Amino acid sequence: MRERKRLVSAASLLLVAWILLAFAVRARSQATAQDLETYNGCGMDGDARSRAVRALSRLKNRVTVPGPQEINPSVTLAAMLAPGNDIGRWKVRYGAAITGYVYDVKVGGIETVNCGARDPRDRDTHIELVLAPMDSGATRRVIVEVTPRWRAIVAARGVDWSTRALRDRFLGRWVKVTGWMLFDVEHKSEAENTAPGRARNWRATAWEIHPVTGIEVVSR
Repeated sequence: MRERKRLVSAASLLLVAWILLAFAVRARSQATAQDLETYNGCGMDGDARSRAVRALSRLKNRVTVPGPQEINPSVTLAAMLAPGNDIGRWKVRYGAAITGYVYDVKVGGIETVNCGARDPRDRDTHIELVLAPMDSGATRRVIVEVTPRWRAIVAARGVDWSTRALRDRFLGRWVKVTGWMLFDVEHKSEAENTAPGRARNWRATAWEIHPVTGIEVVSR
């Protein structure tokens, strides 16, 4: 009887500890989101004048992780590369996890989403994914982006997502990228699927994983 009471007590303490941990994780997630509402003086909607672009910026600056029920399993790199007008192919409320070969990693442009920041630490990192090392033409690439806010989130865990570190670790490797689906309307005139045949197209699609919330090296 005494042993049974001891086991029940231990189980109760374990349950209480688990509940407290769950609340702590949730509170920390909420605090992180609140802390990053303004990052280095830039709000979630950037500094664009257009209401539509500000709304797009809020999507780009999401700081939550898509849950398992939010991951769309039909999204693959091959599906994102499939030709044809793809504006309505996916939904921005879903996340995705895709696998591809890293063709390039570089600092993104100076954009309103980051309030015109010039320091590379406060700009997005563009990672270009292709289906295979030899299948790397400009219109065969999908862009996924690491944002300054996610750089800060993983830095708090002791992980370096600076552009240099991402390039050193992932360039020329097969990776699995997880994050939120986003149609970057600002680039639809530079993507083969929505502006077919345009000489200056530098990407297959305006659909991206943006922001990236996880990236890992995988075997093909």
